[in-house]
Amino acid sequence: MEAQGCKHDDSGDEEPTTQSDRSEGIQGTLKTLISKLDDLSTCNDLIAKHGAALQRSLSELEALRVPVEGGEKIKGVNERATLFRITSNAMINACRDFLDLAETHSRRWQRALQYEREQRIHLEETIEQLAKQHNSLERAWREAPTLSVNTPSSPTTKKGGSERPQKGEASDEDEDTEYFDAMEDSPAFITVTATENTQHRCSQSNLCGVSGGHTNDWNQDNVSPSCKDSGKELQPLRKRRSRIPDKPNYSLNLWSIMKNCIGKELSKIPMPVNFNEPLSMLQRLTEDLEYHELLDKAACCENSLEQLCLVAAFSVSSYSTTVHRTAKPFNPLLGETYELDRLDDLGYRSLCEQVSHHPPAAAHHVISQRGWTLWQQITISSKFRGKYLSIMPLGAIHLQFHSSENHYVWRKVISTVHNIIVGKLWIDQSGDIEIVNHRTKETCQLKFSPYSYFSRDVPRKVTGVVSDSGGQAHYILSGTWDDKIESSKIVQSSKGGSGSEGKQKTVYQTLSPKLLWKKYPLPDNAENMYFFSSLALTLNEPEDGVGLTDSRLRPDQRLMEAGRWDEANSEKQRLEEKQRAVRRRREAEATDALDNECDYDDSGREYDGFQPQWFHKRKNDITGETTFVYKGGYWEAKDSQDWSTCSEIF
Repeated sequence: MEAQGCKHDDSGDEEPTTQSDRSEGIQGTLKTLISKLDDLSTCNDLIAKHGAALQRSLSELEALRVPVEGGEKIKGVNERATLFRITSNAMINACRDFLDLAETHSRRWQRALQYEREQRIHLEETIEQLAKQHNSLERAWREAPTLSVNTPSSPTTKKGGSERPQKGEASDEDEDTEYFDAMEDSPAFITVTATENTQHRCSQSNLCGVSGGHTNDWNQDNVSPSCKDSGKELQPLRKRRSRIPDKPNYSLNLWSIMKNCIGKELSKIPMPVNFNEPLSMLQRLTEDLEYHELLDKAACCENSLEQLCLVAAFSVSSYSTTVHRTAKPFNPLLGETYELDRLDDLGYRSLCEQVSHHPPAAAHHVISQRGWTLWQQITISSKFRGKYLSIMPLGAIHLQFHSSENHYVWRKVISTVHNIIVGKLWIDQSGDIEIVNHRTKETCQLKFSPYSYFSRDVPRKVTGVVSDSGGQAHYILSGTWDDKIESSKIVQSSKGGSGSEGKQKTVYQTLSPKLLWKKYPLPDNAENMYFFSSLALTLNEPEDGVGLTDSRLRPDQRLMEAGRWDEANSEKQRLEEKQRAVRRRREAEATDALDNECDYDDSGREYDGFQPQWFHKRKNDITGETTFVYKGGYWEAKDSQDWSTCSEIF
């Protein structure tokens, strides 16, 4: 287990890569301030010197014999010079007071900075010493239970002797040992990679069930024959775009925004597109499908535990696009939709609709020809906590495979945007995800570790355990949410020593890890295209035949993508005002219906306010929640190009 130093989160102020710049910046500021104070002191002395010289010259001139008229003028100049001297003396005294005060505070700041530097060095030395002690204790613990762990029935023991080396001997197994944070009741578990001989014996006895070490090799022995070539059936019909116009380098005057906010309700403040990226929240939700091939492979799995591993990798992959994406997407208008029809090349169709505005909620439905259906309703809740913004997606994600009828449910973790007020924005994901197969009761517990300056863990770390219905662990998942996820099959588990809190740790002996998911590299010039992925670059590409409420047709978003931000701001304000007017009219109709004790509108239908066009509310038998699910009709309307039931929202 890696040393766990101070585990509290100290990430509110700094981005992980800028911690070392803090003391240098303060020191540089102090040096600049001292230099400016020296300049001010020099100017102070010069004013006093030249003022005294001017006063002497005027006194000498007044003593000379000159005509009466000239004497009066000289006297007037002398009086003005006296007033200037008095004013200069007052300014000199004020400057002297400021210098004294600044020098006092400068010394105080230097002492505080020196104290902070010493404390930081002391803390680093303490943490390093604790880490060394921790590693020493762990080595002693690993060597102590040699006789009790390596019993004749253990898979790690081979006739002829492959026992663990005694203390003092070199051990290849120690070099391959991996450690993970706790996912069960205990604070931690340990994984030990099995030796080469153990892996061979495991494959002979059919314990492994998996071959190869790459994503493409995963499950090739346990897939149905009809699935092995399914990826070759569909071919793309057209080439999609691979770039968008570069992001303009527009400056943002925060004061011009803030002064227009005085006395207004927060929900009515028009925020400029400078804070946005040219995609809507519905399109960002569709980005979850970037690694849909994980679900295609999972649909072909005959082993439900292996299928659960791939589903877990898919749930983690949806966060990979957020690592550099600090700009917010456009808030969809009520009734706005977004379709992604990739049936011909990728085998799936996706539809999103904004079903509520307060609170903002979107419903999403995806069906794939490759054997799976996914649906979700996500409501975004956010809390501003001073230095950072917490974004909490509320709602369950459902995934069902057609052949096995395995039904998985999970929820998203909390996203945190740091340095909202000052500093460079950066995003972190933290929390736990529990994925449950409600047909077999198998589970996967995923842990997203929050970033901490004092942690020795890899940033953005994700660990997980896949267990059967009886709670027995079968796979260990490890990786990071911005790069890759690997899976290691457990061949033996045993109880180890006690952890720092007195709880027993579980020791898992595993096979070598196999890659489940690897993030695609970003396109060239991505830093100038909002850090969009290859899929994100295509999401707002104009497309014929889409619904009248599709996000691709939203004018302010289209103008922003083209780099015409001033026009985009005007158009955004017009759309928001139009939406508010529609809401006021709807509220007035509801009030009139209530006053007249009438439950029906002008067309004779029961009055129940806004109703989404393609989704309706239904109670889920598994979660017990009432959510919006797809009711059908959209793709039929697209085939016939009959959008007569769509509202004009743009």
